[in-house]
Amino acid sequence: MVLGINPAKSRLVWCCVFLGLLLPLLLLSYDIYAQQLGADPAIEIVKYLGTWAIVSLWLSLWVAPLRRRLSLTWLMRFRRMFGLYAFFYSVLHLLAFATFIVGWQFDILLQEFLERPYIVVGAAAVLFLLPLAVTSTKKMQRRLGRRWIQLHKLVYLISILVMIHVLWMVRASYEDAIVYGGFLLIALAERVCFSFKKNKQRQKV
Repeated sequence: MVLGINPAKSRLVWCCVFLGLLLPLLLLSYDIYAQQLGADPAIEIVKYLGTWAIVSLWLSLWVAPLRRRLSLTWLMRFRRMFGLYAFFYSVLHLLAFATFIVGWQFDILLQEFLERPYIVVGAAAVLFLLPLAVTSTKKMQRRLGRRWIQLHKLVYLISILVMIHVLWMVRASYEDAIVYGGFLLIALAERVCFSFKKNKQRQKV
């Protein structure tokens, strides 16, 4: 039950969260239509979609720590949604780059890959997100069993690749990178502490 409300309202909350994560794309679509993206709309579109890909991914990483530390067990039902939105926005981010920056010219795309390693790292993160999205259903979880857990640990590698992508893109201010890095560090540190504590308890048994 979400936030102590009845199942009917629980479904309503799920819809609100779903639409809340879709809202940034709707706002971006409006800004494109209204031509409110400034002097370089292509860069703004790519950056905006990348930002929401990171936000969605970070939300999925924070579900488990918040559940354990604050007993927010209801958040678990949104983790899959957060992960799928991370994949959704990352694909849009990559497509926007290929469309608005490169113009689907593969010679330019190859040159960008060779000259800008942060693009390779970012593309790798999107590629690693693909199997997680494909296997995110309960049916696939049952079919894969313990292998599903091992596969979805790729999210930690993906998050590190994303941070490398962000850091290598920095041209002037590290403000965004520090914020992203701080939230990621806390989420990963909580997992390390939890794993260490769990292993220590097992040794005592």
